[in-house]
Order: sequence, then C-alpha cells, then structure tokens
Amino acid sequence: MSVVHLLHNHSKTAFSFEILPPLKGNNFSKVCAIIDKLREFDPKYINITTHHSEFIYKEKSNGSLEKIHIRKRPGTVAIAGAIQNRYKIPAVPHVICKGFTKEETEYALIDLQYLGVTDLLVLRGDANKLENGQADPTQCHEHATGLIEQVNQFNQGVDIQENSFEKPETPFSYGVACYPEKHEEAPNIESDIHYLKQKMALGAGYAVTQMFFDNNKYFDFVARCKQEGITIPIIPGIKPIVFIDQLTALPRIFRSEIPEALAGELRKCKTDTEAKQVGIEWSILQCQELIAAGVPSLHFYTLMATDSVRSIAKAIY
Repeated sequence: MSVVHLLHNHSKTAFSFEILPPLKGNNFSKVCAIIDKLREFDPKYINITTHHSEFIYKEKSNGSLEKIHIRKRPGTVAIAGAIQNRYKIPAVPHVICKGFTKEETEYALIDLQYLGVTDLLVLRGDANKLENGQADPTQCHEHATGLIEQVNQFNQGVDIQENSFEKPETPFSYGVACYPEKHEEAPNIESDIHYLKQKMALGAGYAVTQMFFDNNKYFDFVARCKQEGITIPIIPGIKPIVFIDQLTALPRIFRSEIPEALAGELRKCKTDTEAKQVGIEWSILQCQELIAAGVPSLHFYTLMATDSVRSIAKAIY
C-alpha cells in the first residue's frame, strides 16, 4: 500500500518517522536500533534522508590545499531497500535535485524499482553547502518541480534522453515538503502556497511540513491552502526539543518560531535532561491537539531524539 493510499484510507492518525543514513564506517545496525525502539507503535512508513556531495579542502604536507569530493552519508537507496525487506514497512527515500545530476537521479529510480521501493519524498535539497558551479544547470534540476517532472516521465517509461522503455509495473508515488512558517528563501507565504499548489497539480499526493512548535501556525497554513484549492493531505512534522541550545538554534537554522510558553519553560532549564523533558511534554500536547483535529499522520524527526519520540508515542498511541 502506497503512502498516498494509506493517508486516504486510514481511519486513525498514522505514526511515521524519519531517519538519517549512518555515517561512513557505520553499519545497518545503527538504523535498526532506531527502528526497533519505535516499531511497537506500528509505523506506517519510514523516511530516509539523503545528502548531496560536498567539497572540502584538505591541507597537504607541502602546505598546498587539495580539493576533496565527499559524501558523508551515502546509502539512502540501499537502506530503503533493506528496511522494506527486513521490516515489511514502506520505506520513503528522499530524492533531491541539489547536488545530484538528472542521470544520477535516473539511476536511483531504476535501483529503487528493482528493490520494490516505490514511495518517494521529492525535495529540492539544501543548497547552502554547495559550491558555486558545483551543480551544472544543464545537468541538474534547479527546483523540486523539475525533479517531479522527471519522476513523472520515468513513470511513463521515458528516460532523460527521451528514449522509451517498459513502464514500471508500479509507478512511483510521492510527497513533497511544505513550510507553515515560510521557506527561508520565499518572499512570502503566498509564494510558498503557490508552489505547493503547482506541485500538487504535477502529481504530488501529499505534503509534509517543516518542523513547527505552534499548532496555530499549522492550522492557519492548512486553512489557507484549502482556500487556494490545495486538497492533498498536509502532514505535520514534529521535532522534540532535546537540548537547551535548540531554543536559539532551531529558529536560526530552520526559521521555526518557538512560542513564548515553550521558550519560557526552556529558559528555566539548567541541564539538557531538563530541556529534553520539557520537549517531550510540549510535543505530547502538540500531538494530542493535532490528533483531535483529525490529522492523517504525525511525522517525527528523530535526529538525536529517538528516545523522546518513543516517550511521546507511548503517551499518544
């Protein structure tokens, strides 16, 4: 069952979460440790992030600098296949255009089809760590809409060279990202909604929000989307706070506003342990309100927060 089908046919609020591929040198057991902690809550799907290559400069013995091409977290396609094979839970790999060529994307789509992984989250990806000129605009997609069009074309049995091949038996279905508090590069929220509507028109079956801590931001965003004719499910993304310094780091990095009621409690914390408990309690209240409102799914960002997500899930599911 695809994620799109599940969201339209599941009577209760589903549980899902996102994981990162392990760093180079670590093995699949790191991923399994996270899933095993959360498996009892019946996750309906598991997202796997992907990370583009970066350039770093390493000083050589003679004092000169050597430019090195690195990928710290490879393996999204393989991990998606391994998760789905081992746990029989739909895996949703992130497919991004920043830092990947159209050809690399096509190879990934071919491999995912072989593995039976046919759910995707289609994203632009973070451009901040890309060097100028690293992404050739003739070889790469600039925006997620271009990537969506490539996936649609693949579903129709047409490759990037416009050659025909046998259409996939099960075409890819996919979701996209959205931003209740506006993407950092968008001029206004209306612009974000405009592009979300465009992605829906191209075939996106649902959208997952950036993390937020004020449910009113989510409810207002969903209402505005409906006014603009956006009918796909909009899944709230939940990120439990686990460190004191996230009080300032998360608004700076993700442009997610922290309500004063939460900020005030975090300012009282003397240790990260105290902050973690505040984060759990706030997320439980958030999730209870969202479930009462009938959201189709809650999607948890588990980075450095697996134990917190487990505590929250135990309280609400």
